[in-house]
Amino acid sequence: MNKTFAMLSLGAIFLSVGTNVMAQEADPWLVRFRAVNVSPANDSDAIGGIGTSDRISVQSKTIPEVDFSYFFTPNIAAELVLTYPQKHNVYVDGGNVGSFKELPPTLLLQYHFSPQSDINPYLGAGINYTRISNVNILGGEGGLNSSSTGGALQGGVDFKLSKTWSFNLDVKKVWMSSDVTLNGAKVSAVQINPWLIGAGFGYRF
Repeated sequence: MNKTFAMLSLGAIFLSVGTNVMAQEADPWLVRFRAVNVSPANDSDAIGGIGTSDRISVQSKTIPEVDFSYFFTPNIAAELVLTYPQKHNVYVDGGNVGSFKELPPTLLLQYHFSPQSDINPYLGAGINYTRISNVNILGGEGGLNSSSTGGALQGGVDFKLSKTWSFNLDVKKVWMSSDVTLNGAKVSAVQINPWLIGAGFGYRF
């Protein structure tokens, strides 16, 4: 209930900003395509029932990402970050014990500092909802939560290439976690909390 309330509250904030801003951008939409390296923090509890020193880690990988931004004013925008379900391998003390898929849409509210300049830095904050599926750990004996909700912070910069095109660098920190189960019993918890470092191109329309 608290997670649902948080997501609805954030959506209401975005809607309020949009409906109360008098000056709307002439070209309010920006779509970006990025290549993003996902680097999990991999802070986990020791696994009870397997070995007191065993630690869980999740594979780092580079993924494609697309995001859609809507500018309420030249400085204020909302961004929805999307990708397709990504497969990650899971390791215990360096040994591969299985995999899972995650779909992590993220909604952010941004402030752009220099919208009229060729170099336009921005900061953002919002919420991430991760859907976890296709969990196959320890031959089906291990499990993860079906979803995770957490905060997200963002910093980036757009380099204007033309009236419509830009080059983008972007860094996000996403809070993502899950309990780890073995035959239905909780044996650990992992704070995945990845850094997402990306680069790509944007198109304004």
